[in-house]
Amino acid sequence: MLSRKEELERKKARLQAMREEKKKKEERRKKEGEDSTVQESKGDLRAETEQLLKDLGISAEEASPKPVRVARAATVDGAQVASSAVSTSSDQESGDGVQPSFSPSPRRGAKLGLSKLSQTNIPPKEQVVYTKQTQTPSESTDKSDEEGDMSLPETPPILKRHHALPHVASVKPAETEADAQLKQEAAPPCELSEEEKEKIVASAEFARFFDRASRVVERALCEDSDIFLDYTGGDKEEGEGEKDTGAKLSLNRTFYDEKWSKHRTVTSMDWSTQFPELLMASYNQNEDAGHEPEGVVLVWNQRFKKTTPEYVFHCQSGVMSATFATFHPNLVIGGTYSGQIVVWDNRLNKRTPVQRSPLSASAHTHPVYCVNVVGSQNAHNLVSVSTDGKFCTWSLDMLSQPQESMELQHKQAKAVAATCMCFPYGDVNNFVVGSEEGAVYTACRHGSKPGVLDMFEGHMSPVTGIDCHVAQGQVDFSYLFLTSSFDWTVKLWSLKENRPLYSFEDNGDYVYDVQWSPTHPALFGTVDGMGKLDLWNLNTDTEVPLASVTIEESTALNHLRWSQSGHQIAAGDDMGKIHIYDVGEHVATPKSDEWSKLVHTLQDLKNNKVDAEEALISTPIR
Repeated sequence: MLSRKEELERKKARLQAMREEKKKKEERRKKEGEDSTVQESKGDLRAETEQLLKDLGISAEEASPKPVRVARAATVDGAQVASSAVSTSSDQESGDGVQPSFSPSPRRGAKLGLSKLSQTNIPPKEQVVYTKQTQTPSESTDKSDEEGDMSLPETPPILKRHHALPHVASVKPAETEADAQLKQEAAPPCELSEEEKEKIVASAEFARFFDRASRVVERALCEDSDIFLDYTGGDKEEGEGEKDTGAKLSLNRTFYDEKWSKHRTVTSMDWSTQFPELLMASYNQNEDAGHEPEGVVLVWNQRFKKTTPEYVFHCQSGVMSATFATFHPNLVIGGTYSGQIVVWDNRLNKRTPVQRSPLSASAHTHPVYCVNVVGSQNAHNLVSVSTDGKFCTWSLDMLSQPQESMELQHKQAKAVAATCMCFPYGDVNNFVVGSEEGAVYTACRHGSKPGVLDMFEGHMSPVTGIDCHVAQGQVDFSYLFLTSSFDWTVKLWSLKENRPLYSFEDNGDYVYDVQWSPTHPALFGTVDGMGKLDLWNLNTDTEVPLASVTIEESTALNHLRWSQSGHQIAAGDDMGKIHIYDVGEHVATPKSDEWSKLVHTLQDLKNNKVDAEEALISTPIR
């Protein structure tokens, strides 16, 4: 390495010496060229002057200065008298700067006399020379001296006294910023040393650039757009276009990562409110890889065809629930199996949490199966509930301890082992909770009696999912909510009654999750342990689902989430895969009379329920 550096230093010194020698030669050549130019200009000036005099009819001999003779020998009355005869040429006042010569005359008497003085003005011949360059003013003319062949010689003094020649300077062509930038880019890049390369690679700025650039390149490589797509349907076989149009559920794509998803169960999912194409999923522990983090959160991008997640976050405890922070789109919040609340930030090049709550008695000590952000842009909080019956309110700015904490108990009974939670649309105080014993509870955060208010009995097994009605339209149905359970049923409830309005019993296995459509008032979806995804429309039929699809791998689907538009639905299974289904336009888009139809449907369900109860009472017991 040292010999290499010494050799480079010698080459640099030799190159510097060659440059200095070349510079000296150029200066010497330039100086010689200037001397020859001055001599040529003087000769040209003399010839030009003689030609001007010749054009006026004056010979060069007549215009040349005559010698001046001075006599100093005459003395008049004891005083010395000097007489001189002066003869000047007609161009004395516009002379070339040559002083008249004096020569002494012999000491003899001189005859004095008067001489007639004549004066002639010679106007110079005007010569204008133009260059072929653009006659445009330039901001800088510093280089005009270097370009001697492009500029006119300076006007001699003999011509300046009477009439100055017009001076036309050479002007550089106009140069734009684009031209300057092209010159700068054309410069060859400098070679970096190994130490400089290692320093750049190790910098945080390079890490951010590489992370961003790798995502962009991966998106471009994974795109497989069909440039020959015919939107008129002319490239399809007869009847194929009608078949696709009538499809109710069609598989769009599947998200799965061999490293982070394998042998992990999808525990929760959430769509981003600011970027609708982003889907977040949380995963629990991979028991076959003990050295890997137990909890993982992956953010998938629905817009591009890339097969890897957009972001990867993890922590040392299984993530049982996760959500995007509604008013902080860069933050991802998770509830863990250990009871901790963790926060990740996608603006940082960091996969571990930037904040986490402590393991203490004032917070959760059991698995957190539900986290949610409630409130408005200026006043919002994070709420969480765990299976130990503790409900906590947090500030995202500080997770060292909860702002509020309360025990969920019903009439001095044991704590409610909460498994799921949901807030009605537009309400930040009242909420409903599903429990392990199968009961559903209503509770409130504030008021004269904060805590559990009422109990709804109907399920015979733990409640796995709960969701309140969110579709907004002509009629307010925010008092409706759905629950799913291990007892193979899905039940429809009203906050106004503590008995279920209807029970859907079409499933043949555990029903793991249920959710209302965000746009259609009568549409909701369910997933069960047999890998079946069902879509129900209350206005169409309450006995059988409107559409149904079963996963081919025969795995259990344990979580469900609708997209904000209501045209896609995501289902996660127990093998770490997320299946994205497109919902048919005629299924997802509600008609104008769907709200009024649902009112009549609910009334029919109530009437049927009353008739069934009366029939049961009137039946004699044998």
